Amino acid sequence: MDAVPNHVLTAWMKEQGYSSRELADRINRVVGELTGKPGGLDDSSIRAWRSGRVRCPKSAQRAALELVSGRTALALGFVRRTRTKDEEQPVDRRTFITAAATTAFTGGPAAGTAGPRRVGMADVALVQQRFSDIIASDHLHGGQLRIEMHAATLADETLALQRAGTASQRVRASLYAAAASFRSSAMWAAIDGRRFGDASNHMREAQVLAELSGDPAIKFRIWSHAGTMYRHMGRPVEAAAANDVARGLGLARRDPMFASLGLARHAAIYASAGDRSSVRRSFGHAREAMNRADPGEVRPVWLTAFYDAAEIDSLALSAYSLLGDWATAEAHGHRCLAGLRTHMVRSKAITTVRLARAQLEQREVESAVVTAKSVPADAAAGHPRVAVMLDAFGSRLDLIAPESGPADEWRAHMVRVKV
Repeated sequence: MDAVPNHVLTAWMKEQGYSSRELADRINRVVGELTGKPGGLDDSSIRAWRSGRVRCPKSAQRAALELVSGRTALALGFVRRTRTKDEEQPVDRRTFITAAATTAFTGGPAAGTAGPRRVGMADVALVQQRFSDIIASDHLHGGQLRIEMHAATLADETLALQRAGTASQRVRASLYAAAASFRSSAMWAAIDGRRFGDASNHMREAQVLAELSGDPAIKFRIWSHAGTMYRHMGRPVEAAAANDVARGLGLARRDPMFASLGLARHAAIYASAGDRSSVRRSFGHAREAMNRADPGEVRPVWLTAFYDAAEIDSLALSAYSLLGDWATAEAHGHRCLAGLRTHMVRSKAITTVRLARAQLEQREVESAVVTAKSVPADAAAGHPRVAVMLDAFGSRLDLIAPESGPADEWRAHMVRVKV
């Protein structure tokens, strides 16, 4: 019989933000903690489920999947398994449910089992891998509520791991840092999606966790995000104060790469306040600091995944647009797009819209529409920030060249995108 792809499972994994590796790791942990035997799933196992080559998982894996998902295997697109006499005995689902009540991230032991487990750096490594997956998802999609909620859930599960067993001070500090990292990603997704009230709530929780961790890098990230949040809210005084906290950390004085990011974001804040000379000076200092940074230095994945010369040009594009210097903004837009790494899908969409706006404001109407139309349809319709920016582009186009052919072309294009 030909394999029938399990589209239901695939859709659920996409909705929840699971990669094949992440789901395999999650299920293996639950199986291992609740049966005493490590789970044996890997990326290829999950791909076999999705492709239909395996029509239903084995009983322990199936029960673990149902606990992780909150759905039955049948509801996830699997078929009912016919058990042979040689097949393993089914796992008692009530045992799983009882244990799951005391489990979050790894499935700590239920009451009545052998004592608390030892939480170690191997657990921390798994948590950090999941954080890397969140970062990758953000750069692909950005601003989505599901990313925000998934990151917040992982923060809570990481804290629950603290209660799953005994751990050294080093491990506990690392787990607090990881929980703060997840919360800061939830904060960033909310900022990117223009859900500023939710972003503020995530910020407060992230700040507490960062203090508990003592990790200066995550403290920098949270305060730097706060500066960006206040800038987008139109509150440049608070934005500058928050970014100053990040820039004042010892880490920013020791590592020029962190100093560079702080300076570049401060330049964008200066633009919000209309301070043209400070914008130019701060971007110059940001580039100088980046050139001094040691490329071999080990830095957090959240920083290395996005911060480079292209990001400075992205911030400069935004800053000079705010100042109304559209020609300079356009130049930075072209430089940014030329330097963006391939995984920066969300950033490419935002930069493209900003570039189109810079062209439009210089009355390059035809070029502006061609540029704006190059934004992928999924970003144009599905990313909150991109959608708002494109609406603003259309409004300006209607004012600048309402009866033009490019304007008619743009309106027809947007009708197709929004269908």
